[in-house]
Parts: sequence; structure tokens; C-alpha cells
Amino acid sequence: MLSPSHFRHLTAALSLFAMTGCCTTSGKQVLGNPEAPYPPPSAPKVGDIVHLPTGVLVTPDQMKRVATDARVVYVGETHDNPASQRLELDMLKALEERHPGKVALGMEMFKRSQQPVLDRWSAGDLDEKSFVKESRWFDSWKMDFGYYRDLLLYAREKHIPVIGLNAEKNLVQAVRNRNLDELTPEEKAQLPELDLSDPYQRAQTESIFAGHSHGKMAVEGFLRAQTLWDDTMAETAARFLESPQGKDRHLLVVAGGNHVSHGFGIPRRVFRRAPTSYVTIGGYEVVITRQKPPETMDVEIPEFPMVPFDFLVNFAYEELPSNDVLLGVAFDPGPDKRGLLVKSVIPESNAARAGVKEGDLLLALDGEALTEAFDLVYAIKQKHAGDRGTLKLERAGEPMSVEVEFKSSKPYQHGKPENAEPKKAP
Repeated sequence: MLSPSHFRHLTAALSLFAMTGCCTTSGKQVLGNPEAPYPPPSAPKVGDIVHLPTGVLVTPDQMKRVATDARVVYVGETHDNPASQRLELDMLKALEERHPGKVALGMEMFKRSQQPVLDRWSAGDLDEKSFVKESRWFDSWKMDFGYYRDLLLYAREKHIPVIGLNAEKNLVQAVRNRNLDELTPEEKAQLPELDLSDPYQRAQTESIFAGHSHGKMAVEGFLRAQTLWDDTMAETAARFLESPQGKDRHLLVVAGGNHVSHGFGIPRRVFRRAPTSYVTIGGYEVVITRQKPPETMDVEIPEFPMVPFDFLVNFAYEELPSNDVLLGVAFDPGPDKRGLLVKSVIPESNAARAGVKEGDLLLALDGEALTEAFDLVYAIKQKHAGDRGTLKLERAGEPMSVEVEFKSSKPYQHGKPENAEPKKAP
């Protein structure tokens, strides 16, 4: 799936401040830049919010008042920038405060098949660990749950329905690898109505592959996959808006920036199915404050004849705070699915200092049973440097407990084995 940071660094910086003259096919001159018809007079800074159609700088409250007038609010995020998720939470709170009990949250991060788990979460029937496990978060989205924790906790607190918008992975793979007429009847039955004719989406897709040796088949396959994502999310959102559960609600849709920017992804496809008012909001990373540099692609995105978003929020490209804590073991499932069997212990790690040894069977941490890899992964993620924990284990058939003092793992992280607990997340 296309990273929204590509749009930020390769399109926004080029288009926001240039006043260019161009020609239409009729030969008439077009004044200005359609992506920024009223460019701001100065370079953006963190905290600036621009209403792109008018070039007017607005306050957060002004943006919220305008956005919450709309039935649907789209936020195009950079997946690995916590500033994006804070913006989403701010908009969800604004919608809930203005329309209490009449709000829903649609998320690209979840598939339609996960809806029963999402319903239980919104009803308050699942704690965080159970939700992460039962939703198979790490299989579905493969990103740290911490990016979306506050957003999802707020939805549960207010009993806001969370809607899984996205297509199933196996269907996306089939559509990417085979022509539509080659799909099985079962696969075809899962397809939404696909609009493969959008010239802007095609231009964006082709530009990504320009200069790379993927070939025409790969381009067409990715176009089909991108269209499947957009039309599935649009169909799911439109069905919800017109359903008995959703007909009186306002919907916040959070998805990658390229599914929202310029409107030809999800917004246009929702409007085609269920015409209603909407506002789009995106972010532009003005500065990079994270230690690990963001990934970018060396491509040139075309200019489009419309603004990228209604509102553009300028913020820093941040890093998700990390607890920097590991236990420091590699392990396999225990015999008869009982506990976790330690295969090796990293020297000078938290486990080594606590006296954990190769061959130990880890049974519980702070009273929580360790029945599978996920249990240890989740438990360690809750720890921070300076915390302590009681590890129940069995050694040569004898039960025992050891106290673990969790210190920062940075000094030895470079030596962690390939199957240390963070690698075992389901």
C-alpha cells in the first residue's frame, strides 16, 4: 500500500508555493496553481493550518467548526507519524462533542471480516490485550499498536462504532496478480463495483513505477489493487452511512494520505455511492524530529487540477516513543503448548541479569500466563525502563520465580536473536 509520506515529501513541498501558468487543451492560459490557488505568503511552520482552496490560515477550532459541519470527515495520515494519529483523535473528539452519540470511526487499518471484534471493542466488552489478540492486529496492520491506542481507547470510552473498511488480504493479492476475468467466482463475489477508469489514479500509479523495471503487468496489477482498496473502503463507508445504524451519524474516516488526497481515492467513490457533504484534512511534515529517517521513494508525482485537501495541517515528522525494553531471550513454544521454551539468552540482558537460563520454561509474567508468543510480546511492551516484574518459570521440572528489573535494552539490542520476543508477534 502506498505510503502517505511519499505524497508529503514529493508533492506538497513542490506544489504549495508555486504560482505557475499552464495551458489547457483548448490553448487557454490557466492562472495560478490548481493545487494551491492562493499560496500562503510565507513558508509553513509547525502548527499552521491552511484552508487550501482560499489560502486562509485558520485556528484548530476554526477548522473543527467547519469540518464538523460535514457528514464525513476524511483524515489522510502518514502511518508512522504520531502527529497524524493525534490529529485524528482531535477530530474524533470534535465530532463527538458536537454530535454526541452520533459519531462513527471508519479505519483503513481493519478488514471487513474483523467487524465482530470491533463491535465488541466499541461495546466495552474487550480489554486492550484481548482486542489486540483477537483482532490479530500484528497480522492485519503490522505496525505498533501504540500509534492508534489513544484513538481506539477514546472510541471504546465513548462507545463510538469502529468500522473496518478495508478489503481482505487474500483478495487484494488475487486482484494484484490476476486479471479480473481470471478470478474465481468466490473472489468475484467479494469485489465492490470497481472504477478503473479514473485518470488521476492511473497517473499516480504509473508515476510510482516510472523508471523502475516492474513492467506493464505490475503497473496494471497495482492499479487494480489500489482501486480495490479505495472502492472497498468507499463501499463499506457508504453502506454504513445509509444503514439503520449509521444513517444519523457523522463518520470520521482515517486512511493513508494517498487514499484521500486530491479526492479521487475514497472521497469521490463514497460520494458516487452516497452523495453527502464531506471535508478532507491532510498533514504536511515541515520538519523531521525523529531519529530514524523516514522512507521515501524517488518518484515524481504528477500535478493534479485540484487541491490536495481542504485543510492542510503542518506538523513535525515524529517518532513513536518506545519503551526500549526487551526481556532478552529467544524462544519456541513449550512442549504440549505449555509455556515458552527458552532457546538462548542474550548476555547482559534483563533476562540474563535475572538468572534466566537456556532450557527454562517460561510460564507467567506478573501473574499473566504465557501460553503463546503474543502473551510475552504484549507483556514486555507494557514495561518501561525502571519497572520490575516477577517471572514464573520451570527449570528441569522444578517451579521457581525470578525478579526481573527492566533496564533499557539499547546497549545490547544489536545482538538480539532473530526470534527474540518482538519478532514473535502474531
